Amino acid sequence: MKRSPLTAAGAARLRETLNQLKSVERPRIINAIAEARGHGDLKENAEYHAAREEQGFVEARIADMESQLSNAQVIAVESLNAAPRVVFGATVALLDEDSGEQVTYQIVGDLEADIGKNLISISSPLARALIGSEEGDSISVEAPGGTRDYEILHVQYV
Repeated sequence: MKRSPLTAAGAARLRETLNQLKSVERPRIINAIAEARGHGDLKENAEYHAAREEQGFVEARIADMESQLSNAQVIAVESLNAAPRVVFGATVALLDEDSGEQVTYQIVGDLEADIGKNLISISSPLARALIGSEEGDSISVEAPGGTRDYEILHVQYV
């Protein structure tokens, strides 16, 4: 099985979420099931069935996160320091050559990608175009809306 790359910060966030599920959500659901059992006939007890369904969802999420963490290759980004070249973990400032807009993204593993936080997946078209490039280079990315051209302004590893 191929190990998925994960930044140390991403691994910490996953562990934090896993701990929340195990120490807060799991006990809350167990209590809800116990309370619903006290209401009598389980066949027609909607609270019981809802709590059991939620329990199944949370247990599946716990198992999935544990599997992801055990199969992840955690990479300490700050120790890479491959600047000015772009590799996994780099935080890259880009200038959109068409709009003049400046954007900054960090290239992270698939498990931690979140475009809302400017964390892009290593397997995304933009990240694939950036990997191996250097500060000052121009790259082109095929996007759903057409080709986008970017200039790499700055590369850092934090």
